[in-house]
Amino acid sequence: MSDVFTWRYGDETGATIPDLGLTGVAFPTQADAEAWLSDEWHTLADAGVKSVTLLNGDHEVYGPMSLSPADIE
Repeated sequence: MSDVFTWRYGDETGATIPDLGLTGVAFPTQADAEAWLSDEWHTLADAGVKSVTLLNGDHEVYGPMSLSPADIE
């Protein structure tokens, strides 16, 4: 069985956002998934995604991770 990495998207309450038209976006490695997120997080945030969780199949690798910029004082 090969690894398949995907992102799960969450709203402001932490509930899963079921479909952003990205359900077919899967990556062969964790590094590929993270590189994609690095490029696309602004687009996801603009679409209302507040957090993401990285999945390897059905297993949570990490998350939820906020897409909001950190408060800088």
